[in-house]
Amino acid sequence: MRVPRLISLITILAVLGMVAGSAGAAAQDAATPGASPVVDATPTASPVAESDDTPGDVDLDMLFIGAHPDDEAFGLAAYGIWNEYHDVQVGVITVTRGEGGGNAVGTEEGPALGLLREAEERSAVGMAGIEHIYNLDKVDFYYTVSAPLTEDVWGYDSTLERVVRVVRETQPEVIVTMNPSPTPGNHGHHQMAARLAVDAFDTAADPTAFSAQIEDEGLAAWRAGKIVRAGASGEGQPGEGCASTFQPNEPTDYVFGIYEGTPSQRNGGQTWAAIARNGQREYVSQGWAVFPDVATDPAELECTYMTLIDTRVPFTVGNADPAAVLEGALVPAQGGLPVGTEFSLDVADFYVGAGQPVPVTAYARDPVAGSVEGTVSLTLPAGWTASGTGELAPASDDSQSAASFIVTPDPNAEVNTRVRLDATLTTDAGLATTSEPIAVVPPVRGTLQALPEIEQFRDWASENDVSQLDALIKPRVSVPLTQSRDIEIDLQNFSGEPQSGSVALELPAGFQVAEAQQSFADIPPGGTSSVTFTVANVDATLPTANAGGEEGDYDFSIVTTVGQSTSSQTAALNIVPVTVVPGVGGSASSLTLTANATPGASPVASPVSSPEASPVADMAAAPQVDGVVTEGEYTGEALDLSRVWEGDDPDSPQDASGSAQLAWDTDGLYIAVNVTDDTLGTVLPTLDAKRHWRTDSVEIAIDPLGTASNTSSTFKVGAFPTTEEGTPAAYRDADAQQGPVSDTAPSLQIASTLSEPYTGYVMEVFVPFDALPVPMDPERGTLNIFIYDSDTEDKTGQTRLGWSTWNGVQGDPYRWGALTLQGFPVAQTDVVAEPVIPLDVAQSVNSPQSIAQSANDGVPLAGKSPVADGEGIFVTSDATAMENGLSLSLDSGSAGTAHLYVLGADGVVARDQTIALQAGASLDLTVPTFGIPAGGTVLISFSSENDAVQALSVPIQG
Repeated sequence: MRVPRLISLITILAVLGMVAGSAGAAAQDAATPGASPVVDATPTASPVAESDDTPGDVDLDMLFIGAHPDDEAFGLAAYGIWNEYHDVQVGVITVTRGEGGGNAVGTEEGPALGLLREAEERSAVGMAGIEHIYNLDKVDFYYTVSAPLTEDVWGYDSTLERVVRVVRETQPEVIVTMNPSPTPGNHGHHQMAARLAVDAFDTAADPTAFSAQIEDEGLAAWRAGKIVRAGASGEGQPGEGCASTFQPNEPTDYVFGIYEGTPSQRNGGQTWAAIARNGQREYVSQGWAVFPDVATDPAELECTYMTLIDTRVPFTVGNADPAAVLEGALVPAQGGLPVGTEFSLDVADFYVGAGQPVPVTAYARDPVAGSVEGTVSLTLPAGWTASGTGELAPASDDSQSAASFIVTPDPNAEVNTRVRLDATLTTDAGLATTSEPIAVVPPVRGTLQALPEIEQFRDWASENDVSQLDALIKPRVSVPLTQSRDIEIDLQNFSGEPQSGSVALELPAGFQVAEAQQSFADIPPGGTSSVTFTVANVDATLPTANAGGEEGDYDFSIVTTVGQSTSSQTAALNIVPVTVVPGVGGSASSLTLTANATPGASPVASPVSSPEASPVADMAAAPQVDGVVTEGEYTGEALDLSRVWEGDDPDSPQDASGSAQLAWDTDGLYIAVNVTDDTLGTVLPTLDAKRHWRTDSVEIAIDPLGTASNTSSTFKVGAFPTTEEGTPAAYRDADAQQGPVSDTAPSLQIASTLSEPYTGYVMEVFVPFDALPVPMDPERGTLNIFIYDSDTEDKTGQTRLGWSTWNGVQGDPYRWGALTLQGFPVAQTDVVAEPVIPLDVAQSVNSPQSIAQSANDGVPLAGKSPVADGEGIFVTSDATAMENGLSLSLDSGSAGTAHLYVLGADGVVARDQTIALQAGASLDLTVPTFGIPAGGTVLISFSSENDAVQALSVPIQG
């Protein structure tokens, strides 16, 4: 049994009252439910007039761009170090407020949870000296590994416009973001936030992009110097030398390390690792309050690692200084050129054939004068050549200078490898260095056909000149145990002439290919083709899921031959488990929710790890969904649910393990799950029985067609064995339609039995076929069953088990187990129902903290367009404290909605009010506040009918 942990609670106090309005406005008392009632800092008063949204009110040095509150959490030590020792001012863009996350401290969800998480984030990052957080009001709809789905829900262009506006408003020299690639388990929201950041790095610098921001709002194009992603792929040693000992998996990656053991002089010598941990504990709704203390031995503390994505400014390869990320952008680069001097390389194509010339251009730009006089020299790998004088020539508008080269790789260069092109700029004022990676490819490269999510990423990376990020993705394909599948190999001609040749697969033991090799002919220069192989798993004893190979991968080689050139690419096969489910007689009935606490209930049969299960047999009668499994009730094989895919390893099978059996009838699928568990986690009330990963639960995931690219076209339900009311509960999450099963799958049945004394539970679930987004394909459907184990009372889970298991597998239908319904009729349609995505999102106009910040720094709420001159709210009289309230007069230049928040001097919201305004309205407001004295503040947000925004902060006078 693991030791329970305690969690602190946030106490929120809000007093709601009545508000009186005048003609021309419709007022509602407390019409913004869930609004954050506490503003941590008393806002700086603005003049009694329309807010001044001119740029320059805030000037940041660094901007982190993430998807959710807490995404920046593991960089807090680095941001704090830079803030303390280099006076770096850091801000944060958070695309969503995290409404789709769990809640370990209460029952808030949706917008109320989003505002709670915003407050947590502001408190957390404040420990690193961060004062500016920009929430973009996009919805955190649920965990998905799909960036394309995220793009569809958020809207790419509208979100990018907001990111670019904030970048132009705040003018950061360095942008930090997340991993934009679809690596296993990487949240699709994280991927998309990072892609928006990379796109904004270039788009914000382009004066023709979102030109209204420049022409109508008075902003200017902004050229950030550098963009990096948080994290790195590789190995490093802890201790003060962690930056210099890190070895990236891809040697051409440029990785920076910032030692978290750096002491903070302004915090009494406490390490920044410890300060950052205190900040991370502020994300209490996510269960982070229970994070343990960091090590006190400096030799055990790690680095925060960051990896370069793109740069306009010079940097020094191998620089291990804590300020290396800032080099050239915020601190002087080695060589003596002024901060802000740009020097970079542009390679015409990241993928270069051996012996094939490629244009390379060096750009230099002075932050004041524009053009630069000097010469550029290249340092090339052995055998490579370059033509070009290296003399910089000014552009026609004198905005920058450039030197052009033609670089030719060694004709015998090793293919499918990456090299660095290093460059040095020499001027009268000093030197600068930079570097750019290049991939050397064979004349024709054969690669495993990518999943749609990966193909979309590669297209995006190519369009944004960051194809080097593809190194993070290992090509994989799933094969069901003892079955075969067609595997397509994509071919691309990188040479300057048509190519013909052959492709062969070199497979690991336990696999066979039907064709020895496949030929291809006359692929034109730059053209593509493909060949298809049929690959079978022929060894039924090979471990499936992440128990097989290294991290579940069975590596194989794709060998492509063109003439005398032979090259090899590595990819991986994943074996997914299979099950054949017998049919039964009878039919299902209406929704039933029952719990059975009778001890001694018959357990489901023990897990069977051998794939050589006995043939299944049809049963005469359907199982009874009563939480008790009797002998012969399920005749199908038992599925082993005891594989760990995330979290802590159980101490023993008694700590956490399980199995499942299935059956079907014409109405639906019957699933019996037997869970062994030594400690029951938090028992939730029925109304809070959702976000099932917080406590003991079972998740059932079904892809009816076996073709889903993400879970929006699947069925997923989280089932809780018990609740405070004594009955089980179920809630659909991250699938085609979320919500309580009473609303989203009313024919679903669930029953459970908890053993006495507690050693686990038996759960039976009937999933009706009419709840699925498309009829079942009896031969190609996929299934997964997961066990979530919690041994604490703090609404946090510790271990995740399952049947077909990999990191992030709950969002990866292609790696779920293969499901065959024996004797099931073939479906008449494969048209998938349109998913229902939750879109209820917190708005910045309803957040006193966001309003106060916007009123102070001039950056429009949610990164939206500011109201045009004369179209906003004008405060025409002081906010004056009276005996039992305050008075305030407003004029409105356009129709829209205003939100008013009255704060005491302690930052507590005493009143909130929503007012519908007509153009030209004049209002004399009397707001009862039970004696709020002078020194308080009135925060006002305004949203016009065309969604332009404004924020005001008005001091309360005596």
